[in-house]
Amino acid sequence: MNDTERYDFDVVVIGAGGAGLRAAIEAREMGARTALVCKSLLGKAHTVMAEGGIAAALASVWPEDNWEVHFRDTMRGGKMLNNWRMAQIHALESPDRVLELEEWGALFDRTPDGRILQRDFGGHRYARLAHVGDRTGLEMIRALQHRAVSIGIDVFMECKIVRLLQDGAGAVNGAVGFWRESGRFVTFGAKAVVLATGGLGKAWKFTTNSWECTGDGMALALWAGADLIDMEAIQFHPTGMVWPPSARGLLVTEGVRGDGGVLKNRDGERFMFNYITPFFAAETAESIEEGDQWYTNKKDFRRPPELLPRDEVARAINSEVKAGRGSPHGGVFLDIASRRTPEEIRRLLPSMYHQFKELADIDITTTPMEVGPTCHYAMGGIRVEADTEATTVAGLYAAGEAAGGMHGSNRLGGNSLSDLVVFGRRAGLAAAERALQTSGVQELSETQVADVTRHATSYFDNEGTEDAYAVHRALQETMQALVGIIRVESELLEAKERLAELAERASKCAVEGNLQFNPGWHLALDLESMLAVSNCTTLSAIERRESRGGHTRDDYPGFRPEFENVNMITRLVDGEYVVAQEPKPQMPDELAKLFEEGAH
Repeated sequence: MNDTERYDFDVVVIGAGGAGLRAAIEAREMGARTALVCKSLLGKAHTVMAEGGIAAALASVWPEDNWEVHFRDTMRGGKMLNNWRMAQIHALESPDRVLELEEWGALFDRTPDGRILQRDFGGHRYARLAHVGDRTGLEMIRALQHRAVSIGIDVFMECKIVRLLQDGAGAVNGAVGFWRESGRFVTFGAKAVVLATGGLGKAWKFTTNSWECTGDGMALALWAGADLIDMEAIQFHPTGMVWPPSARGLLVTEGVRGDGGVLKNRDGERFMFNYITPFFAAETAESIEEGDQWYTNKKDFRRPPELLPRDEVARAINSEVKAGRGSPHGGVFLDIASRRTPEEIRRLLPSMYHQFKELADIDITTTPMEVGPTCHYAMGGIRVEADTEATTVAGLYAAGEAAGGMHGSNRLGGNSLSDLVVFGRRAGLAAAERALQTSGVQELSETQVADVTRHATSYFDNEGTEDAYAVHRALQETMQALVGIIRVESELLEAKERLAELAERASKCAVEGNLQFNPGWHLALDLESMLAVSNCTTLSAIERRESRGGHTRDDYPGFRPEFENVNMITRLVDGEYVVAQEPKPQMPDELAKLFEEGAH
């Protein structure tokens, strides 16, 4: 431990996306000495890739919109598996968080009379997404980053956290990591730690996620003894690029459909009208003519079926492809060219225009895009208390995609960005309150630190012959093929067996070279996280014997009443993954009334 760098803070936030930045800002403004630790460079977090907008009931386009409608939309989109209190807090507080971002310098698109413009998105009754063209996440990160730097938050970049540290009572009191450039280890003492590390999509072959999204925060929490919740609920975004192969999975924002884009199969049929479910039929247009009228003049509340929740659209696309009605490269067509002028497309969707032009040599102002489902978002994650984002381990908090509960079994588009700032703020506040009530410098266990560093460097002395890149490819292929958008028990059980084999292979990975920037070593450590969350996802998927939201079981189609009020809780017990069914928190009567027939 003597040759390991050490820093001490009141609050350490791990992850510098929207949730981490907002948590660090709140903790610092509470008076806590705050550190922000990120795996990449500041400003490069996956949040910048969020394009369509941030959902909040600002009512600047639709005066009828309010937090109750947003709450109801969120719960219905999540197929009622959401933690109702998190969904309520989110709907209540997201307008203030958007206006706060504006105060901090975010420049949202405006209506002609100067209000924040809001666009339509799937599952939202009203146009509700404040946006900056199709670069909303980037604008949000810029505003938060400038705020964080201006108030004096200490930032530690390109630092991979390997394990959390705990005191004798089991409370988290620090973390061990290493500098990616030098390989030198570093410890952080903390009175409270916030995990805001994002998602786990790099465990799948086709994903919108960036390289950082390896499930680190979920795995760190699990290894520290925290609960994970509903890990089976993985969202496959309906529209990722399918061509060229090098760009497969890259996100095509829902904003394309929000601004009028329509989905067609190889026969030119606008097929989404064939997939309107009873759950959403009352608010969905019933014909092409009505859908076009809705889009043009918005004189009724019915939305075109392309704006059904993401799980519904993804399954519809998957069905069309399996039925042989897909596009030449295995997807379907997304057409905005026939709905908007070239000038409008370039103004509203500049990133999409550039992305397809540069990567696929396709001009989306004249030519439909080929799109298909791609692994996008984890609705499950670290189990947290709704008001404080406290995990089930003392001293540890979580926010953003790393945390579960808010989105139920399917997230509505745009709710992710508002989730980040609403619950990032609450996590930072609660962490700071705990830290400011704790005196003295944290005593870190030298034994724990030595064990972590010894394990992390063991790959250099490993006599095995496995290669981390080959194991990662095998993991991605396993999850894509067996734990993908449509699941059956036989394939899930096969995935469970394969994951055990892959864990054995991963333990035999040998790394060459030295500690200085060594991508093979970094991947070997990332594999530990990815294997942990992949196991949790697979076991939870086996246990939930129904289809709900992003989790679709071909052998158990439709909702099943015995799972309606059940969350899947995953724990690590004596080195084994254990999944338990636990009752979800029950909604109070005054909120339940919002879902009665005739309620708006």
